Amino acid sequence: MAKKNDAPGMRGERSRNADGQLRDKRDDTHMGTIEKQYNRDFGVRSDKELGNFLRENNIASLNDLIHSDLGKK
Repeated sequence: MAKKNDAPGMRGERSRNADGQLRDKRDDTHMGTIEKQYNRDFGVRSDKELGNFLRENNIASLNDLIHSDLGKK
């Protein structure tokens, strides 16, 4: 049986914390993975870690990154 999406517009089922909030994306996720998943090009090496990229660009979260103008095609 196919899993339902966790919420409208989400890709697949997302893991949640004990309080029900969506779990944060791991900081050691490679930017290449993020670029492929969201069809964006942030102009960095694919093996750069998400946490380092967010800190260097003063971005609070993956959500803020995805909704920014950075890397839009």
